[in-house]
Amino acid sequence: MAVCARLCGVGPARGCRRRGAQREQRREGPADSEPDTDAEEERIEGARLGPGEAPAPAPAPLSLLELPPELLVQIFGSLPGTDLPSLARVCSTFRRILRTDTIWRRRCREEYGVCENLRKLEITGVSCRDVYAKLLHRYRHILGLWQPDIGPYGGLLNVVVDGFFIIGWMYLPPHDPHVDDPMRFKPLFRIHLMERKSATVECMYGHKGPHNGHIQIVKKDEFSTKCNQTDHHRMSGGRQEEFRTWLREEWGRTLEDIFHEHMQELILMKFIYTSQYDNCLTYRRIYLPPSNADDLLKPGLFKGTYGSHGLEIVMLSFHGKKAKGTKITGDPNIPAGQQTVEIDLAHPIQLPDIENLRNFNELSRIVLEVQEQVRREQQEEEEGQDEEEGRFRQGDSQQVEQPAQRDDAGAEGTEAAGAAAAQESAPTSQPFVLPVGVISRNEDYPRTCRMCFYGTGLIAGHGFTSPERTPGIFILFDDDRFGFIWLELKSFSLYSRIKVSFQNAEAPSREAFDEMLKNIQSMTT
Repeated sequence: MAVCARLCGVGPARGCRRRGAQREQRREGPADSEPDTDAEEERIEGARLGPGEAPAPAPAPLSLLELPPELLVQIFGSLPGTDLPSLARVCSTFRRILRTDTIWRRRCREEYGVCENLRKLEITGVSCRDVYAKLLHRYRHILGLWQPDIGPYGGLLNVVVDGFFIIGWMYLPPHDPHVDDPMRFKPLFRIHLMERKSATVECMYGHKGPHNGHIQIVKKDEFSTKCNQTDHHRMSGGRQEEFRTWLREEWGRTLEDIFHEHMQELILMKFIYTSQYDNCLTYRRIYLPPSNADDLLKPGLFKGTYGSHGLEIVMLSFHGKKAKGTKITGDPNIPAGQQTVEIDLAHPIQLPDIENLRNFNELSRIVLEVQEQVRREQQEEEEGQDEEEGRFRQGDSQQVEQPAQRDDAGAEGTEAAGAAAAQESAPTSQPFVLPVGVISRNEDYPRTCRMCFYGTGLIAGHGFTSPERTPGIFILFDDDRFGFIWLELKSFSLYSRIKVSFQNAEAPSREAFDEMLKNIQSMTT
């Protein structure tokens, strides 16, 4: 406060020139009894100037209070909105200037991207300051990407500032099996300022328009929503009409169009499970994966085909010599949050010629040979670690430490060099075709690929029973598409990038992203 007092020229701060001058003036008597020394000095100074000489420039202002109010508006408008309340406590002049709506209009635009004509708010009697303080700043912690806790199904929610609203959009994959189509989205809730008192939360679920809702920020990186009028979710035709409407939105078809009995069961099960929540959900924050210049492709969110379960959302991230695909949406077999595929970037696979590639047994032989090689390397690494620990227990740590470090560095260097050499030696594209007998939901897959790597895929029974990782092959088609062949299932999944620019979704650090992956996986384990 002392620093602010010196800036504004008021208050008890030491060195305050205006206060010192006032104190001196009181000592010497009333101002009208003293000669006008300033005018006298100006007259004398003018007399000393020669012809054509300009007077000396006026002294610079000694405090911010001596600046014009319009200049203070510009200065204060360039400060972060969170600092302005402290500035208003400095003096009454600052407090009066900070009531200028121009300042808050600029903060709404620069901090939250509100580009609409905020003057329209004057009709409702709501100021830009109200919008900033009671809407944007208050609910800033829920902006970004979130995963709802809907059992094994998960989801992807994007909360954004949209004009004078904060809206939660649920992102849905395109209808199966059109993996290259754009994402679909629908609003689940919105927040806006209808009057000056407080923001209004409305549930957007159902088909009867917005109605009363509630949002509670539970803790850091977690919030919950509640609908206070769930009768708005009901339809006049009862559950049967609700199911048919949901089926058209979710799958783009009717139940009569789905001939596969197992798929009908899965669809009905999902409707019963998800509809019971009535938009009363808990959300946990998720981050987009960080990227590095040497990544095989840009990490991010992808849509993937998963047989009878339809299209699901997967997050591809890179972790040294491994790449991981984590489910953001899931199913009763492999729930959301689980690591669906893992790619071993240290073990590239060279595909056979196009004729031999059609032979599933030939491709299976190649992949299983690499699997055996990986198993031997892991076994040797474990045995080496056991021997090293034994030597340490015998008191030989100083002699063993340096060679062990050289061995580890050499192993990592060999693997990294192998992956790099594979990328350099691989042709820009090579013919690709699925082996005979491999099932694909989408026959419109690319017919050329760049590279292939050994990987494993997670499979399990219903209810995530008896999960196990089985061998497969990762196929990189281009910058936006990749595939995975599940050998044991004789199935092929095609993945296509989600081309949406998500805001407020970057991880603050690599450690924060890794911690987020662990958290969403632990919820469904």
